[in-house]
Amino acid sequence: MLQTKTLTQFLITHLVDKPDHTTLSLLLSDLATIGKVISQKTNSAGIAKILGSAGKTNVQDEDVQKLDILANDLCKEYLMQTGRLAALASEEEDAVVAMGDSGNLADYIIAFDPLDGSSNIDVNVSIGTIFSVYKRIPELDRMDEKQFLQKGKEQVLAGYILYGSSTVLVFSFGDGVHECTFDQGVGEFLLSNERISLPNTPTYYSVNECNVNCVREYDKKRMTWLRDESGLRSRYIGSLVADFHRNMIKGGVFMYPEIYKKKEDVYVGKLRLNYELNPMAFLIEQAGGMATDGKGNRILDIEPKALHQRSGFIVGNTNIVETLETYYTEE
Repeated sequence: MLQTKTLTQFLITHLVDKPDHTTLSLLLSDLATIGKVISQKTNSAGIAKILGSAGKTNVQDEDVQKLDILANDLCKEYLMQTGRLAALASEEEDAVVAMGDSGNLADYIIAFDPLDGSSNIDVNVSIGTIFSVYKRIPELDRMDEKQFLQKGKEQVLAGYILYGSSTVLVFSFGDGVHECTFDQGVGEFLLSNERISLPNTPTYYSVNECNVNCVREYDKKRMTWLRDESGLRSRYIGSLVADFHRNMIKGGVFMYPEIYKKKEDVYVGKLRLNYELNPMAFLIEQAGGMATDGKGNRILDIEPKALHQRSGFIVGNTNIVETLETYYTEE
């Protein structure tokens, strides 16, 4: 006999308080199904010969992995059948993706990073799927890119699925952060943490310190403070979902500042506002933390100007993020 709620049972209880969340709850159930499939595919990637590069780059000019294509196609094809979404935007797609005739009357849109950290699969490091859901803007055509240029604070559902030693679904409707763990024997996601809160005392900091000579002076000072004065321990996996999940559970901060690109003579962020930063900022604030662009701007207040816009990112315990922000203020 199960000793905890299934995701379905949790959602039924959620609907008692939020009866207008019927479609959103069904959508989360769809995402959980996608997560089960991707989990199975990643666990058998070596056997199925779907490891490694696909031999092409995406709109971000990044090397596309075979599993990136598999996850992206799965998300599009499965969600298109549901009729619950008007449009989809993906890190792997140049433009907005239509959800077919069944999505003509749908009330929601979704932004996806189908497989964050996919290059780590070859060495069996944790990866994840990140999702961000908004209400469709009714006065705009559903394929209008402006549908996806809403501020992050307008999200109605956000989360990620982490494929690691276990597969976990972490999500929020804006009423706290909840975690479900996939039980392979039962074939269901089971509620493992009904309300995640950041520990008051942070433990870790996560930053790619190899970039120390490629960042602005105030970001160098931030890295030095984290290493020498913060009292935190360094842990950096290089997979955003994995680093974020550890820090949210154990307490800490993740930082990825803008990096200098010599060819363009400009500093640019690596992570994308729509696909990574907004959903993670939504979750961290619900867990009691803070997320900024490293320049004093709350991530959830930034109005995107482009579908694939990038930004610097600092996310984690509020006291640590606020301390790191002082270096920009002083500069």
